[in-house]
Amino acid sequence: MRVISGIYKRRRFDIPKTFKARPTTDFSKESLFNILNAYIDFEADKTALDLFSGTGGISIELISRGCSRVVSVEKDMAHHAFITKIMHEVKTDKSFVIRGDVFRFIKNCREQFDFIFADPPYDLENLTDIPALIFNSSLLKENALFVLEHGKKNSFADHPYFLEHRSYGSVNFSFFRKSESSTATIEEEQKVE
Repeated sequence: MRVISGIYKRRRFDIPKTFKARPTTDFSKESLFNILNAYIDFEADKTALDLFSGTGGISIELISRGCSRVVSVEKDMAHHAFITKIMHEVKTDKSFVIRGDVFRFIKNCREQFDFIFADPPYDLENLTDIPALIFNSSLLKENALFVLEHGKKNSFADHPYFLEHRSYGSVNFSFFRKSESSTATIEEEQKVE
C-alpha cells in the first residue's frame, strides 16, 4: 500500500497476506483524490471520516494531504490493529482509529465531518442503504462531501444528493453532496406531491 501524495508521499506499508480487505488500488485512489481536490481543500482544517477503513489506505492518504482530524472505523480486529500500527509508524496525532460496527457508529456519532468516505464490501447486503443513512444522520457538515466506493452493479444516479459517478475498472465511486440548493429543490418537489 502506497501513499500517493502529501507529507507521507511514497511511504509504503506491507499489507499482511492474510487480510480479507480489498484495498482501493493505487490507480483508483490517485484518480479519486484528483477529483476530490476540485471539491475539497484538505489543508484548510478539514475533518474526515473513513468508514469500513480496511487497510487504512484512504485514512493515511487524508492525513498525508493535510486533514486536521481523520476518524477511521473498522470492525475487523486485525485490520484495526494494522491501521493503528501504521498511524503510530508515521507518528501522527491526527488519526483516531475506532474498532466497531459502522452502522452502530453512524447511529450514535455526534461529531460532524467535512468529508466522509465509505468502502464497504461490494457484496454487503445493505450497501444501497448507506447514502440514506449518512444523509439522515447528523454526520455531515453543511456542504460536506460523501463518497461511496462500490461495485459496478450499483447505481445511485437517482439519489437526491447524487453529484457524479466515476468508474475505474471494477472500482466505482459515487459522489454525493447536500447543498442548500438541492435541499430547496427536494422541499419544492415534496410540496408538489
